[in-house]
Amino acid sequence: MKKKNWNEAVLKPAISGAARHTYRINLSNCSEIESVFQKLIKSESMLFQEFLNNITTQGEISLILIGGKYTHAVKKIAKKGDFRVQDDHGGVVEKYQPTIEEIIFAENCLKVSPFNPIYARVDMVYDNNNELSLSELELIEPELWFRNNPKAAEQLAEEVFKTISSK
Repeated sequence: MKKKNWNEAVLKPAISGAARHTYRINLSNCSEIESVFQKLIKSESMLFQEFLNNITTQGEISLILIGGKYTHAVKKIAKKGDFRVQDDHGGVVEKYQPTIEEIIFAENCLKVSPFNPIYARVDMVYDNNNELSLSELELIEPELWFRNNPKAAEQLAEEVFKTISSK
């Protein structure tokens, strides 16, 4: 953290769900988290990232893309006093209307991916400079909030059928 001049950071597994083993680190608790890191790194890859303050004030935006195109979005907001946006930790999810810039950003994230998935969820946060930042590109995500856009479920089925039929 000192080398990067960060005040806070996040440690989390590269592959995880529901904020499993996700820790918010600052200079006062980093020694304590170091022992957790040493244990976890023996069995899985870990990510160490600068903490993005807007996650606690603005939340995390999730755009769902099917066939590479935007279908719908939600915003996940952490409960007061926490930084984890997952409902497992008290976070709430609400419908969200993204800006054109956010849609283009999400579609471009998918375009530069080495994969061409049938569906994806692009999770983004405004970073500490208030610029859009990719937090996660979910390619095997089970939570796509189809209840907010049932037509998107039909679009996914059509994309799957198209893919299967072309093989």
